[in-house]
Amino acid sequence: MTQWRRPKGRDISGILVLDKAQGMSSNACLQEVKRLFEAEKAGHTGSLDPLATGVLPLCFGEATKISQFLLDSDKRYRTLIRLGQRTDSADSQGSVISERSVAGITREHVLAEFEQFRGDIEQTPPMYSALKHQGTPLYKLARAGEEVERKARPVTIHELKLLDFSDVDGLMTAELEIYCSKGTYVRTIADDLGEALGCGAHVIGLRRLQAGAFVEAQCVTIERLKEVKESAGLAGLDEFLFAPDLAVAELPRVVLPSMTADFVKQGQAVLVRHLPSSGLVRLYDEDEFIGIGTILDDGRVAPRRLFTT
Repeated sequence: MTQWRRPKGRDISGILVLDKAQGMSSNACLQEVKRLFEAEKAGHTGSLDPLATGVLPLCFGEATKISQFLLDSDKRYRTLIRLGQRTDSADSQGSVISERSVAGITREHVLAEFEQFRGDIEQTPPMYSALKHQGTPLYKLARAGEEVERKARPVTIHELKLLDFSDVDGLMTAELEIYCSKGTYVRTIADDLGEALGCGAHVIGLRRLQAGAFVEAQCVTIERLKEVKESAGLAGLDEFLFAPDLAVAELPRVVLPSMTADFVKQGQAVLVRHLPSSGLVRLYDEDEFIGIGTILDDGRVAPRRLFTT
């Protein structure tokens, strides 16, 4: 009797910049897109809250090897926060735990509090997060009514702008743009800002505008992908994939002669002229991207993360 085997998906490699829909988890988006592309291997580069929309890079095939670089990259967000209410999740999906007056709070008050949130700061992760405590995600503990101590973590807020401030019939909102390091929780910024103002606050809208090298203008929605597959098939979908090396475009480019590249592909460190003095580099076999290298103390470049070519 022949054993039935699930057919393998397509062996494709590249990065899709998805415009994540509100209400979907990042993993649900990944699985839907993986199915549309009929891909064998795919992964996302860090979760966005279900409430959030916007830039969610998805890596296919060999590109999954550099997903960590996108996970570690800086991010840019636009968020709308409501002042006067604090919730247990720091966003509109949680339960209101306090309600305070916003009377007398002005745009100038908000701007004055911004200074404590700029630069290198310490931030305590929210209970409603995917971080784990003794193997259990914090959000699961929070849903069960438990709260555990969380250590503050260093993050960097490169930019913090007030885009809009509105007070209509006592409903006060502030729209912010935040450019920050990895691991920054926008919900925590909103919650901490609300406490600094003495009125409480929570996120009611959140959109990621940038993740590393990828920006909002490069995004495509799941609905658009479905339309293209219907009209142009898989070849049409593949047109949306970006080359993997775009994710690490900020790293210096090192072009190796083919013979030298062969040694690197075998795991050996090599000496090449005009190398940077330290750090990570993009490695190319002539014009073909082959992976990430690292500069050793003796000046040679060694393979760090190689692609199968």
